[in-house]
Amino acid sequence: MFKAQNNQFYSYLATSRAAKLIKFCYFILALLLYACGDAKSEKTTENIPSVEQTETTTEAETETKTILCFGDSITAGYGLDDSNDGYPEVLQQQIDSLKLDYTVINSGVSGETTAGGKSRIDWVIKQTPNIFLLELGANDGLRGVQLTETRSNLQAIIDVVREKSPETIIILAGMELPPNMGQAYTTEFRQLYADLAQKNKLEFIPFILKDVGGIASLNQIDGIHPNVKGHKIVANNVWEVLEPLLLP
Repeated sequence: MFKAQNNQFYSYLATSRAAKLIKFCYFILALLLYACGDAKSEKTTENIPSVEQTETTTEAETETKTILCFGDSITAGYGLDDSNDGYPEVLQQQIDSLKLDYTVINSGVSGETTAGGKSRIDWVIKQTPNIFLLELGANDGLRGVQLTETRSNLQAIIDVVREKSPETIIILAGMELPPNMGQAYTTEFRQLYADLAQKNKLEFIPFILKDVGGIASLNQIDGIHPNVKGHKIVANNVWEVLEPLLLP
């Protein structure tokens, strides 16, 4: 009987030790889980950007300056197979090659008149570009629009840009018409751009299609819109005035 009792005692002792060992294991496991959870929490917290970091990133993203080309089918790249062949896109390639922090925005609309430009300038200028290239008026001239109206519309566009984005530098791109529109009309049409540039103290491109207009090999079949080679020359015409504004 004593032997039986002794066996029961050792059995109880073994069971008790096993229970304590299990409890101890659970305790260690709980500590490990807690420690891991805390470490994970710390790691997660470290990966969350602070308000200061977020503000710095936002400021960095908005540091890129913009050049907005506001015009008609010439700016829009009418008739080109590749949208990257237009003069605004060629300008972007030139800017990128010089590693200048500027983005060119193409805001050209085929068929646009000065009246159309006047109607959309209010929302376009909300982009507050650093440089605003105004290239409009050719469609007015080809339609024989009264020159007083063309002049008034261009002045209205300039006024809106000056009012809503006063720090923006404006470049006015001059235009000329084919001689079949009549000498008096074409002469006055050419002069109105020079007058507006002088009156408003604008950067001025006398004729954006210089060395392109009227040259068959540099224009599409219609004889009006530049082809790929023509747009490269147009980009050079713009670059002559734009470059000094970008480089220190």
